[in-house]
Amino acid sequence: MSTPQYPTRRQMLRAATVLAAGAATLWRLPRASAAVPAPLRHTDAEWRPLLSPAQYDVLRQAGTEMPFSSPLNHFYSKGEYACAGCGLHNFSSDTKFDSGTGWPSFWQPVADAVVEHKDNSMFMQRTEIRCAECDGHLGHVFDDGPRPTGLRYCMNGVALRFDPAPGVQPPHAA
Repeated sequence: MSTPQYPTRRQMLRAATVLAAGAATLWRLPRASAAVPAPLRHTDAEWRPLLSPAQYDVLRQAGTEMPFSSPLNHFYSKGEYACAGCGLHNFSSDTKFDSGTGWPSFWQPVADAVVEHKDNSMFMQRTEIRCAECDGHLGHVFDDGPRPTGLRYCMNGVALRFDPAPGVQPPHAA
């Protein structure tokens, strides 16, 4: 029976160097997501004329509209709910429900249309929902929604725009 051969310190250092160089090379390679356009970014001065004061407050300053103030709250026609800042479709009417909270609510976003961030403001832990395209604040997600997800994406109506399906009339502003 032969004695096992263990690597020397020099061999271990060489292997670690080769692995580190390989990892650094891989880190610099383009990722599959590199084909996805970069998020829409504007300066504060550029956003202000593009949005109403209420939209600016919610989308850019993470404000909250008054409950029951959005015409989208009780609107259930077929279509898509898009970010009012950039137009990315964030939610489908197929996932909208009446949560009774006073804000438009959905049980699921469109795939890859929103991003989540931890929000520790207002002395509580919440999950903030932002638009994946322009990083606009849309609202928060809670775990008290209906099936099949059990989630309630509670969105500010002023941060959304309704794009009706063909033949559907949009809601009238209040």
